[in-house]
Amino acid sequence: MENHQIIVDDLTVRFRDVDAMGHVNNAVFLTYFEEGRSAFLARVLEIVDPSEYPFILARISCDYITPLKLGDRIAIQVWIGRVGKKSFVFKYRIVKRGDPDTIYAAGESTMVLFDYKENRTVPISPAFLERVQAYCEEL
Repeated sequence: MENHQIIVDDLTVRFRDVDAMGHVNNAVFLTYFEEGRSAFLARVLEIVDPSEYPFILARISCDYITPLKLGDRIAIQVWIGRVGKKSFVFKYRIVKRGDPDTIYAAGESTMVLFDYKENRTVPISPAFLERVQAYCEEL
């Protein structure tokens, strides 16, 4: 699977990410996922402006595996799992930079293709599939 993912490997846990318990707050993990998603869109679909994202977030989940602490150096692995007619699933893993076997969290988000002008869902286009197929677990 490693050849079929985008890896963001320049993140370090910041002071503002840490809560009173001394570890990264649970909500921040979703922000890390968002960083991975943004990198995927920039590298694979060449979309850098969020107003051009062709989908909406319908669902997101996170399994917290190992606590993250201030100064931990992390990498985010992002790829696509299931692809449906109008939606697809981003999959994420937050790992220790340089040691991808140390997993801090894993999650996924369901993205629904959406036409913002028409205010409706739309089918996934063949052009979209062609651009992302190398990063898909299954089609």
